[in-house]
Amino acid sequence: MKMKTKWLAILLVLGLVLAACGGDDAADTTEAETPDTTEAETPDTTEAETPDTTEAEAMILTDIGVDLEAGTITVGLLSDLTGVFSALVQPVVTGYEAQIEAINAAGGIHGLDIILEVRDTGYSVDTHVQQYNEIRDSVVALGHSTGSPHTVAIKDQLAEDDMLAIPLTWYSGWSDPALNANLVPHGTPYCLESMNTIGYIVSQNPDAATIAIASNAGDFGQDSAQGAKIAAEALGLEVVYDGEAKINAADEATLAEVANGIIGSGADIVWVTTSPGAYSGIYGQALAAGVLATWSGSFVAWNFGFLGEESPIRDAIQRDWIFAYPISPWSADTPGSAAARELIQAYDPDAPAYEYYLEGVVEAQLLEVILNAAYDSGDLTRAGVLAAAENLEFMSWDGLAPDQSFVGEPNDIVQRTVTIVRPSAADLEAGGSGLAVVEADYTSDIAAAYQFDKTCFDAFG
Repeated sequence: MKMKTKWLAILLVLGLVLAACGGDDAADTTEAETPDTTEAETPDTTEAETPDTTEAEAMILTDIGVDLEAGTITVGLLSDLTGVFSALVQPVVTGYEAQIEAINAAGGIHGLDIILEVRDTGYSVDTHVQQYNEIRDSVVALGHSTGSPHTVAIKDQLAEDDMLAIPLTWYSGWSDPALNANLVPHGTPYCLESMNTIGYIVSQNPDAATIAIASNAGDFGQDSAQGAKIAAEALGLEVVYDGEAKINAADEATLAEVANGIIGSGADIVWVTTSPGAYSGIYGQALAAGVLATWSGSFVAWNFGFLGEESPIRDAIQRDWIFAYPISPWSADTPGSAAARELIQAYDPDAPAYEYYLEGVVEAQLLEVILNAAYDSGDLTRAGVLAAAENLEFMSWDGLAPDQSFVGEPNDIVQRTVTIVRPSAADLEAGGSGLAVVEADYTSDIAAAYQFDKTCFDAFG
């Protein structure tokens, strides 16, 4: 399913919440080509090729989702294509599909083509479970699962099925082996993202003394908010406004309440974790009230529409905002980034510069390495694919994302590195996504030292 993403007409108004493959030649072939094939080609195939194929197939264990005779490996994607995060997940899936197409064109997994079974969950937990049950008997793994509560909801079924899943969520709870037994999370958790970004801000502004914190309720918002509080304590910042879990992105009244709390706090640093539309609403109200502060929050809040020529926050956001990305931004000067940009542009020439396409490439490349490792071990069963993932000692994305290991204790393998970025209209006008790299491969002292004896925010305990 090739998804053309021409959905990116984003209008930002102050305080507005974002809604979201004959005839005459046949006789010649029969008369001329068939005798040659019968006399010359058939004996060679029987004597040389068939034994090799039989031997190769006999060496590879399979159960569900792998058809050696057909030459296919079927992988499921449970994706939010129409729900609240669809504007982000649609390009992730497009990037995923682009990378899988490239993998198959290059020979697939030892000659086996990867087939994607893409299902829309609408960001509904019930639909996520329903879609999993519909595909669980036809896929070898889940190459993508949108959402923390959604992924947790199928946790027991994943374990029962020996099914690997790659989650599209950066919840710190994945550091808990009991919670992530069948998962291969990648990227920096929300709470470590907070520690990194706030640590960087203070390193550049040592006179900053106060911070305002606000977030959505749940694993995403509160994991991030808890990380901000941990950073504040470590850095000696006074929390002058605590709006953790107070944001309801669909309720303008809560946006006004949070904006007023931030306005009245006089904070030097503002940390807000919510959707792009809700963030722009809160930020816009604070600007109108004359608030001057360093603003940040989880990268999920960013949208390049903030830099549009008609955006009322275009200039201010370049002055005030600084945040972190778990992967390199679109314009990053790394081999992995350059290759991913070229891939996306060839697959969909109309695709805008947007980091979420790159996230899809990151996920698909991780899947490729895992499937190759499973094949090399002779075990393409679901349990074999899961074991290959669990024994992946090193994964490099050539600068597209930080290198990562998946073997060891949780505190040893959790990703702690981010890329610090700022909004840049110049980058957008030059064909980028509107993000300029401030510092690549950054890890604050707080994030480096933090030990996960438990998740930052226990959403599912």
